[in-house]
Amino acid sequence: MSILDAFEPIYKLLPEVKGPEVKPTLKRRLIWSALALLLFFIMGNITVYGINVAASAGGQLQAFELILASKIGSLITVGIGPIVLASIILQMLVGGKIINIDLSNPKDRARFTSMQKLFGIVLCFFEAIVYTVGGFLVPNSGMLVPVVLQIAFGAIILIYLDEVVSKYGIGSGIGLFIAGGVAGAIGWRIFSPYGLLLVIVGEIAKGALLNAFIASLPIIFVIIIFLVVVFAEGMHVNIPITVGRSGATSRFPVKFLYVSNLPVILAVALYANLQMWAIVAGKTPILGTIMSYVSYAVTIPRVGNTSLIEALFQPGLFGLALPEVLHAVVYLAVFVVVCVIFGKFWVEMAGQGPGAVSEQLEKAGMSIPGFRKDPRIIRQILDRYIPPITILGSAFVALLAGVADLTGALGSGTGILLTVGIVYRLYEELAREQLMEMHPLLGRLFK
Repeated sequence: MSILDAFEPIYKLLPEVKGPEVKPTLKRRLIWSALALLLFFIMGNITVYGINVAASAGGQLQAFELILASKIGSLITVGIGPIVLASIILQMLVGGKIINIDLSNPKDRARFTSMQKLFGIVLCFFEAIVYTVGGFLVPNSGMLVPVVLQIAFGAIILIYLDEVVSKYGIGSGIGLFIAGGVAGAIGWRIFSPYGLLLVIVGEIAKGALLNAFIASLPIIFVIIIFLVVVFAEGMHVNIPITVGRSGATSRFPVKFLYVSNLPVILAVALYANLQMWAIVAGKTPILGTIMSYVSYAVTIPRVGNTSLIEALFQPGLFGLALPEVLHAVVYLAVFVVVCVIFGKFWVEMAGQGPGAVSEQLEKAGMSIPGFRKDPRIIRQILDRYIPPITILGSAFVALLAGVADLTGALGSGTGILLTVGIVYRLYEELAREQLMEMHPLLGRLFK
């Protein structure tokens, strides 16, 4: 009996969001997504009852708030951290063959999803305890248990909101919450009473054009990231295929960003947890020293409160910024390696590897022109493209996110990268859904 079978009685006890019997209309799906996002923002503005805000050290993890769709001190203190961490750990267990499952089997996939939800709920309580015991949130006297329960149940609500969005809304809840949080942060930093827009206008009015340029760098880098991601989204390799007995030719596109932005989400979630453990273990002699080196490798290089790139433009900070250049090289190298590893895991986990795709194409009656109809032949061809593109795409999004983080881009470079990718895919899905509603026959063809 596998580990998935052992936990099956518990899966049945977990509440589940029942899928719709009839596919909701596009308008209704948009409403469900909007309601989930509204609830997410409301939870982010409800402070956990019973905490000592002055004594809490949650500010040390604020750099990860946007990426983890969290707001420390509120009901979404841990954000999507438990969901993503559960996915990371289970991916490693499956990749290491500790858990043997066939993800192409619908039954195994369903049990794996249930296992991920169960593990995520357990991690909600675990991370809530770590946040309170570790000093990130300090409960008032006698309020430890109520504070832990509030944080844990807030995270559990996000797990189920993600399930609601995936079944009744557009896209995924995780992506929606990240994009909403980043968009809100960008809007506030630009248009708030003390935002960048007023700072830039003020510097121009004083004739300090260099200061105005430096102040506008975060906005400039947001625009650059947006253009680069949109351009990269359109890059793909077309593999020629024949369809059915008619021999009609078509193309199977393999996008350059085949892995999407999932490796970055997983890597940043891992980084957030490593940072948290580095802070908790800081007072332990040997473990604290080890974790300090880990923390160095996964911390975005900065010069005080100024980003590394901005500091290099300022004569007064240039000397202090130079030592951080080596730190930046280490940070980028580790980030790229971690993202490539997660990219390879994700491709196999999501059934997007050469083996799974070749079987899907063979079942759909497709083959490679000039070769006999055999899934092994298709796999050999796909092996030339999917593994290299997975590595290149993972490394590309890692470098783009990492370099953008060094620029101090609004909403963090990683946050911008994720948001642009999420919004781009939402646009694609909206366009596809609208096309299906306008042409019902086409919708039935692609079910």
